Amino acid sequence: MPLLDHPIFVISVNDDTRAALIASLKPFDVEPAACSTFLEAEDLALKGLYNGILVDLPSIVKAKGEEKIVACSLTGFFPTLRVRVMGAMLIPMTMPGAAKQENSVADFINRACKNFFARKLRAHHRHLIGISVATRFKEAETRAFTLDISWGGAFIVDFNPERFNPGDELTVFFQEPGCEARATVRWKQSWGLRHAPGIGVQFHELNDCLNDFFLRLLKHAKDHDRDRLVA
Repeated sequence: MPLLDHPIFVISVNDDTRAALIASLKPFDVEPAACSTFLEAEDLALKGLYNGILVDLPSIVKAKGEEKIVACSLTGFFPTLRVRVMGAMLIPMTMPGAAKQENSVADFINRACKNFFARKLRAHHRHLIGISVATRFKEAETRAFTLDISWGGAFIVDFNPERFNPGDELTVFFQEPGCEARATVRWKQSWGLRHAPGIGVQFHELNDCLNDFFLRLLKHAKDHDRDRLVA
């Protein structure tokens, strides 16, 4: 049985280096998702679940422009092991501060990746904006507000989130501009923790009213508001 339930990204602009990275994973029975660019990896991460990133450091250092932005975003989102490849040997690089990482491929797989809850990359950036909403679920309407919001969804503060389960559908009514959207619960955060209680929801198709409102509110068009760490 594979150690990880989902693949990890193997990223290098160099074909031989990428092949060496893939070979290093064979003893661990881990499925690689080979990519020559971070943009390629980003497109895959928007569609499927992944457990981490194995990348040669020069591919990060040499990345420019949009590729650099995506490299920063992906390595900040997924567990990452940055290495230099010397023939068949991988040398993990010592990283400062928040970029601290495991000291070997084995530790990376068995600790960082195994303990990471595999997830998709969010398609749209979450903006820290609080607006008044009301939720309708099982014929009950509750006043609430958002902690953050994006073109794709929102975190809605709710003091009884235990009544929801992932996959539940509800209606979210926006006080301004006075229209609503259907949404699906993707996760919940229970009351009593050191975080705001509530639910993370994904919107279904937005109507024209909400499209216009979100464009004014978020100040970015839907196709130009990807979830990246730096603008």
